Amino acid sequence: MVGTSDNAPFGPAEIVAVRHGESMANAAFAATEAALRSSPADGLPEAGDGMNGFDPAMVGRDADIALTARGEDQAGAVGRRLALKGETPDIVLVSPYRRARSTMRIIAREAARLGLLLPAPRRDERLRDREMGVLELRTAAAIERLNPEEAERRRRVGDLYYRPPGGESLADVALRLRTLLTDLRHEAPGAHVLIVGHDATVLMLRYILEGLTETDVDRLIRTDPVGNASISRWRVRDGRLRAIRYNDMRHLRGIDVR
Repeated sequence: MVGTSDNAPFGPAEIVAVRHGESMANAAFAATEAALRSSPADGLPEAGDGMNGFDPAMVGRDADIALTARGEDQAGAVGRRLALKGETPDIVLVSPYRRARSTMRIIAREAARLGLLLPAPRRDERLRDREMGVLELRTAAAIERLNPEEAERRRRVGDLYYRPPGGESLADVALRLRTLLTDLRHEAPGAHVLIVGHDATVLMLRYILEGLTETDVDRLIRTDPVGNASISRWRVRDGRLRAIRYNDMRHLRGIDVR
């Protein structure tokens, strides 16, 4: 049965997964998509990746992308939510990517301001975002124009198994997360674990813990994409980790959410 070993009763009592706050790339992607929706006939510029106000060449690596001011506000809202609920994790794990580390730092700062002290986070490279290889930091529209053969191959293969040249599939992300869950199963029995990562890591955690199918993954990508600074929670019930809430963004009310 999918996920059975990762759900053994002597593993963590609870896993809470948070996606990082809005990043500079997230904002640029959203602005580009909005522009294309409002003026689809104009298409993309003849050069570049078609990302309004964002130059991937200036960033260097996906791992180094910073949060926007909105993303910082979103991270603060997560910290307040944890503090107001009195939720103190035993273990905090964070992706090594800058946007995730910044999110965690703001969560901890805001929680401490309200009297909740979180454990020092441990970086774990298995929580990094999905690596997109030659398609890194390219919008869907830019991929259609600059890499049409890859856009077609992705549609044919499907999101779970499509691996861009030099990159990873979502199934690859799931494989590394399975090793993380196995470690937690042995090293953190009964622990409450807080994870700060990316949309791909949150989605694949759900895939593993709930035994989802490829069809389920495709549906979630289309209808319920993991939001910035969203909170997803699994808690042990009847001997295994079960979903309590997924992609929860109620704490972000009043913040311009994307």
